Amino acid sequence: MPSPTAKHVQPGWKTVLLALGIDTVLVVLFAALGRSSHSREATLFGLWDTAWPFLAGLTIMWVSARISKHPLSPVKSGIPLWIGTVALGMILRALTGSGTALPFVIVATVSIAVFLIGWRMIAQLLGKLVVRQG
Repeated sequence: MPSPTAKHVQPGWKTVLLALGIDTVLVVLFAALGRSSHSREATLFGLWDTAWPFLAGLTIMWVSARISKHPLSPVKSGIPLWIGTVALGMILRALTGSGTALPFVIVATVSIAVFLIGWRMIAQLLGKLVVRQG
């Protein structure tokens, strides 16, 4: 039984959907920026071809790591999402014959970390500032 002083508030469905939406947009942005930096064709199919393995990894991690319990936590959600999204995305790319060159793996790992952990850190900081002012 949790202690009476433990403060765990289950996030509302709007918070969960917002976090999932932000994660999805940032993974698609990662793919779009990558395609743009390599002068790839700017088509929806091309964007989908680059993004889908990482979106699949993100989805699997959202479900398997139960991200909806702590959707805004950089540690409990951001880190597992980052590691799982990159790992599963790269595995899916390798299985489908897409590139997994070391420079791409490094850029993807750093970029997705900045995106998936970074926005949660900013949200946490803003939340603390609002609490202090309120």
